[in-house]
Amino acid sequence: MMMQRTTLLLPMAIEATMLAQQQRGMATLKTISMRLKSVKNIQKITQSMKMVSAAKYARAERDLKAARPYGIGAQQFFEKTEIVPDEKAEPKKLFIAVTSDRGLCGAVHTGVARLIRGEMATEHANTKIFCVGDKSRAILARLYGKNILMVANEIGRLPPTFLDASKIAHEVLNTGYEYTEGKIVYNKFRSVVSYQCSTLPIYGGPTVEKSEKLATYDSLDSDVVKSYLEFSLASLIFYTMKEGACSEQSSRMTAMDNASKNAGEMIDKLTLTFNRTRQAVITRELIEIISGAAALT
Repeated sequence: MMMQRTTLLLPMAIEATMLAQQQRGMATLKTISMRLKSVKNIQKITQSMKMVSAAKYARAERDLKAARPYGIGAQQFFEKTEIVPDEKAEPKKLFIAVTSDRGLCGAVHTGVARLIRGEMATEHANTKIFCVGDKSRAILARLYGKNILMVANEIGRLPPTFLDASKIAHEVLNTGYEYTEGKIVYNKFRSVVSYQCSTLPIYGGPTVEKSEKLATYDSLDSDVVKSYLEFSLASLIFYTMKEGACSEQSSRMTAMDNASKNAGEMIDKLTLTFNRTRQAVITRELIEIISGAAALT
């Protein structure tokens, strides 16, 4: 009786094993199909973002050519007056990190934050940071959150204007932090596939007034110097924001192009895996049908 029961149970076990194998094959096919569909959707998004970034880059490059005279004129003032910080006074430094609120553009924002981190590693007691864009704040707040003076948000969604730069310059000069010297850290556009993290020096009002060659610009009182410093700071911030916007769009265009190519390679691999798995499932099912038909004859 025991042998007879075993004989009866054996075909049922084989049938259950075959059914489990079929279910596993179908589950694998379904998983690969879902992954393939997901990667194809991602590729469509990256291709669309590349096209949008290409259009924005063309506009940003045109705007940058018009904004460069603002930066060059402001830099020449500091160069010709040969401003040097007072070594006897306690230095108070200020870093203005020019980034944006948007990502998916390679290491554009990371490079700015890395340069500031390197400067802050040596001395950060009397140093403050003004973040233009939320990306720099997110990176620098981990180590130097207490040194962040203020953050300017809503940067990068629209092309930067001189009004935006004027508002930032006004906030920098009215924070109550009397800095003696500082730097604007930004990305300088070089070509479609290249940019360089650069700095521009800035100086506070008392430091500028002590310059010996300030008389080159005729007699200037403190009110005139203060007004000009606000205008020159706004000009430098406007120029660096334009440089950063152009670098960001070109980097995003390159990043999205690379992402689209990677998605295409992944789609080819998943398609090949899907076809091989599907062929294996069909072959196994045919073998089971033939084996079952042969067992009945």
